[in-house]
Amino acid sequence: MFDNLTDRLQSAFRTLAGTDKMTHDNIEEAIREVRKSLLEADVSLKVVKIFISNVRQKALGTEVIEAVSPGQQFIKIVSDELVTILGGENVPLDLKGAPGIIMMVGLQGAGKTTACGKLALKLKGEGQNPLLVACDVQRPAAIHQLQTLGKQVDVPVFTIDASQDVTDIAEKAIELAKERGYNPVILDTAGRLQIDTTLMADLLILDRLLQPSEKILVVDSMTGQEAVNVAETFNTQLDLTGLLLTKIDGDARGGAALSVREAVGKPIKFISTGEKLDNLETFYPDRMASRILGMGDVLTLVEKAQKNIDEKDAERAVMDMFSNDFSFEMFVNMQSMMKKMGNMGDVMKMMGIGGMLGLSSEDQNKLATEGEAMMNKYEIAIASMTKEERRKPELIDFPRRRRIARGSGLKENEIGKMLNEFEKMRDTMRQMKQMLGGMGPLAGLMGGGNPFGGGGAGGMGGMGNLFGGGGAPKMPPMPPGFKMPPGFPGSMGGGGARPGVPGSASPYGARKKKKKK
Repeated sequence: MFDNLTDRLQSAFRTLAGTDKMTHDNIEEAIREVRKSLLEADVSLKVVKIFISNVRQKALGTEVIEAVSPGQQFIKIVSDELVTILGGENVPLDLKGAPGIIMMVGLQGAGKTTACGKLALKLKGEGQNPLLVACDVQRPAAIHQLQTLGKQVDVPVFTIDASQDVTDIAEKAIELAKERGYNPVILDTAGRLQIDTTLMADLLILDRLLQPSEKILVVDSMTGQEAVNVAETFNTQLDLTGLLLTKIDGDARGGAALSVREAVGKPIKFISTGEKLDNLETFYPDRMASRILGMGDVLTLVEKAQKNIDEKDAERAVMDMFSNDFSFEMFVNMQSMMKKMGNMGDVMKMMGIGGMLGLSSEDQNKLATEGEAMMNKYEIAIASMTKEERRKPELIDFPRRRRIARGSGLKENEIGKMLNEFEKMRDTMRQMKQMLGGMGPLAGLMGGGNPFGGGGAGGMGGMGNLFGGGGAPKMPPMPPGFKMPPGFPGSMGGGGARPGVPGSASPYGARKKKKKK
């Protein structure tokens, strides 16, 4: 998401690279680039003017700090203004009432019904007992779609067959919720291909009759500036309480996210980041600003890890990894956990690796795609190994290498390359163990017993140590198959052992070349 905007902003920041102080001229040059970045991202012109005006005012009024470069100071100003324009802070759902009522509204095609299912699953995971209500009687398929989603997320769906009376459906659903203790009640209202008076009349009747605690507009992020017009119209009629942005994973520009909130003055409460029903995230302005600037979002990554990975399994894996020499068995376990957190490209961006290495979004995506393809190959090769070989990779000699190659359908040189790169990964793990040796038994990494650093900001301590604490960033052990840019310290592609090269540092017995007679 926001790939184009991220790349453009990073390009703008480079205009201040190498300068020793902030002047009117170099600030104006950087601001011009930022303005161009926002306009190309399809951000509303009104929002761009407000944003640029605030950035210019703060940049020109900033006192020069000797320990911080002008580029870093400017990035901080842009980051703060992004947080402000995105809402400043997270605004949680207001579920007051017995039961609390959430009315979901929006145009047809924005993903409203699917968003209802995603929200029900998320609230259920947080300990709520939601009830879905099919109030979209204009589109027959919507009722069936909601019932299907309800089965998938194991949440009851209330509907009245053949009824066209939306108010009657909603009132009886509220009565049922009170009887059986459902809370909140999520109303999936009707959408239209365009905003019309009939649509608004139906919604106004429901609003006045039920007085929902939340009126959330579902906005299609792919519509860009048109999303602003839709949001303004709905807000004028209904006085919305919040926004939910869908299809944000397919929006490389990011204009809707930056424009809608500022245009209507209502908080973005959720963003849909994928097609799966669990791809709904609570919106945090500061985290989103960090993502847009290519700095990653470690807190959301930590939360995702806590949600998808069993804490005891993760703790055992980390203890095993730092108590024993790294093995293929550990590698497979690590990859299994990583897959639960999403694809490699998303994880890399959440960790801010692109920002650390100065990689464009295109390069990151290419790196992730190649890395995943390579790891799939390696997993096939590992599946062809014996249990003993997976636990002790140093046992793999040439006869064993040939057998693994035949069993996996790979070439011998591919197995050799995997073994050599795995040894580099092993060396990295050994260095990390030495680095953490003076910090107590994994205390720095585990943040008090939890491999993912506990909850909230506490987890940042653990992640910080993984990257070298307050000093220069240190890369974590990267999976085999990663090819870092030439010249980057610890690059998989640079220096070190090479399969088939005489004098290789690999313990797996590189084959010596025969001299031609």
